[in-house]
Amino acid sequence: MILPGKLSRLFVLDLGRFEVRGGERVIGIPGFLLQTDRGANILFDTGFPPDYLTDPARPGQDGLPRFGRLLDYRPEQTAEGALALLGIAPADIDLTILSHGHIDHVGSLPLFAHAPILMTARERAEPAPLYFGSARPIPWPDATYHLIDADTPVCDGLALIPTPGHTAGHLSALLTLPDNRASEPAEGFPDADDPVAAKASANRLLSLAPPGAHLIYGHDPSQWPTLPKAPQAW
Repeated sequence: MILPGKLSRLFVLDLGRFEVRGGERVIGIPGFLLQTDRGANILFDTGFPPDYLTDPARPGQDGLPRFGRLLDYRPEQTAEGALALLGIAPADIDLTILSHGHIDHVGSLPLFAHAPILMTARERAEPAPLYFGSARPIPWPDATYHLIDADTPVCDGLALIPTPGHTAGHLSALLTLPDNRASEPAEGFPDADDPVAAKASANRLLSLAPPGAHLIYGHDPSQWPTLPKAPQAW
């Protein structure tokens, strides 16, 4: 175990909406705040860079328009702003988990570099976060990295599972609380770096889910509007 205690609450953070490739689809950008009964705050993914809100030229400089565009991006949809809805500041985060290095997940990571960053060794082996395509506009922040390459318990009720495919070092979380979009398998995982590995990872996640489990997909356009968002807890 990396942290003492037991997982007690989950908050889904609304980190914006993104139009993919000129309207191919509109996806929600999720982050997650996980809290333990010992008072630890765990952040899973960090959304886009906050500069995308304050500097209109920055997305173009980074090459984002080749991928798509943020829609009506608001202050409360930055990682810092979404956490503020819960009365939490970046300094309150005790552990940051990164699912993978695409820009909509890694963009605000420097704000949380005071806390250990947990991710797969394969993803961290990239010279810089993957961002999108061949663009690598941001570096890895100077931080303490905990790198894993196998299933890893974080605390009672939270385990991390390497799920390669979307990227080679992609990571998913298996949660037990007290008391990528759902249509991708049928589509053949068209956005995955390795569709065959992505299918195998999806099958493994589904096999691990007990009856009645709720599987939250990273960017499912139909599921995203139905998910309770922070400050409402699960």
